[in-house]
Amino acid sequence: MDKALVIPCPQGKDKIWTRDFIILCIANFFIFLGFQMTLPTIPLFVEYLGGNDQIIGIVVGIFTFSALIVRPYAGQILETKGRKFVFLFGLSIFVVTVGAFGYMASIFMLFALRVAQGIGWGFSSTASGTIASDIIPASRRGEGMGFYGLSGNLALAIGPSLGLVLAGKLSFQTLFLLCGALGLGSVALATAIRYKKGDKPAVKTTSRTFDIYEKTALQPSTLLFFITVTFGGIATFLPLYSMKQGVTGIQWYFLIYAIALLFTRLYAGKLYDTRGHKFIYIPSALCIFIAMLLLAWLPNNIVLYTAAIFYGLGFGTVQPALQAWSIEKAAQHRKGMANATFFSFFDLGVGIGAITFGQIGYLFGYRSIYLTSALSIFISMIIYLYFLKKNERSLV
Repeated sequence: MDKALVIPCPQGKDKIWTRDFIILCIANFFIFLGFQMTLPTIPLFVEYLGGNDQIIGIVVGIFTFSALIVRPYAGQILETKGRKFVFLFGLSIFVVTVGAFGYMASIFMLFALRVAQGIGWGFSSTASGTIASDIIPASRRGEGMGFYGLSGNLALAIGPSLGLVLAGKLSFQTLFLLCGALGLGSVALATAIRYKKGDKPAVKTTSRTFDIYEKTALQPSTLLFFITVTFGGIATFLPLYSMKQGVTGIQWYFLIYAIALLFTRLYAGKLYDTRGHKFIYIPSALCIFIAMLLLAWLPNNIVLYTAAIFYGLGFGTVQPALQAWSIEKAAQHRKGMANATFFSFFDLGVGIGAITFGQIGYLFGYRSIYLTSALSIFISMIIYLYFLKKNERSLV
């Protein structure tokens, strides 16, 4: 029977840095590194195959929609088949599809492979987040999820810039094979984790015909949707937009953004654990709002780098807080579904952002993408204030 190893801290406090947590973070780093290297290079590959902005948006967006479709099923299977099966199954699909990208001779074939890649990503990332929540002590969940997210942030600090550099030196085929090899390393590490089985509910509940979400995770997941809409516009079109603007420092944008993300991990999780989301959401959303306005302006590299700092501080603080919020009120046997709900809204935001912004960029220009993103953040702040009042009324 596979169980997560949890070793008490000598001081009597719950310990985060257990053996399994360290292995999970390293595995997460490898898979995210391969993924982040494809983020800015897939649009370039589509352009190489003859696609325009509309096609780029669809090819990028369909990945997230296929992941979105499978996440509810991944959440269910996590509780029936176990964490290990879902994690390894998803990682294996991701490795095979990414490695095959460079062999695609047409946009249609690439489109089909992106659908399959999204399925693998939906299973693996849902499982990974659930495994992390199993291993991390409940009393330090915000802090632990922040450190878990740090592994992805480290990959983000390297991946996009490395991908863009290698795209100029290697063939797309070699680049994507390298990304697949990184995923293979993640598979090897994942086999070494001792997994905790999902707990069964103490009382049998009435089965739901369409069990596709966890109700307690809906509020933070809804807010996440409006945040990640902006991510779809940045990851998909910022390299193309910066070239059109004559701004040449796009590689440094991703590095600076990632460094700002890393900085947030020093305080964001602990702040959530001690003060809650009330002290996090609005300031973080304002940082992202400012970043979107700066990108819409984008006259030079200094503004680009400033936008990277604001976006990194905002997204790096709010994302782990929203994930911890999504998990904390779910029953133990519903943690997998809570994670599935959270990442489904993440995917939905990125997918809708990529596809919608492909149309907006084609019709109105790239600047309109970031003005629309700023509007999305403004709407999220209004919704958050509504949720606060609603929750306060429910406690009276």
